[in-house]
Amino acid sequence: MGNNHATLDDILAEDMHHWYNKFMKESPSGLITLFELKSILGLQGMNEDANSYVDQVFFTFDMDGDGYINFVEYIAAISLMLKGEINQKLKWYFKLFDQDGNGKIDKEELETIFTAIQDITRNRDIEPEEIVTLIYEKIDVNGEGELTLEEFIEGAKEHPDIMEMLKSLMDLTPVLLIIVEGRTP
Repeated sequence: MGNNHATLDDILAEDMHHWYNKFMKESPSGLITLFELKSILGLQGMNEDANSYVDQVFFTFDMDGDGYINFVEYIAAISLMLKGEINQKLKWYFKLFDQDGNGKIDKEELETIFTAIQDITRNRDIEPEEIVTLIYEKIDVNGEGELTLEEFIEGAKEHPDIMEMLKSLMDLTPVLLIIVEGRTP
């Protein structure tokens, strides 16, 4: 561990057997529960928004909805974050942001998620309210205060600054590094 941190290329170069061993070391049952995920990532004792965000990430990765992340779901999630096409990533972001599952993202949902992300990452370069205002000014072409999946994807693609902001905010490299290297004190 020490000062030698893995890069995304290093993470990608690891073979499936190695990933499987890491997964089974963290969860010998072959299934990760929400509680175990929070424990692996050292995320106990978070505020309510941050806790809700981690729950939402878990349920988004739990593709079959059985309350567990199995190895296939685990690899699919890592693969999406590291190698996924931009449309796939934007669809995943949208699903994550759409907390009530109504097929639209409103300002409150987006602000809650960005606040939670900042609580976890401790990266407060820009206030969540400013991020949401910027996104809605540029992407919400109908001025409804809600974004559909299509509006979200097209708007993000048409505005490189929004795309870069989303990529930066949603960068899961620190989470992957914790999984790869283990939590450092």
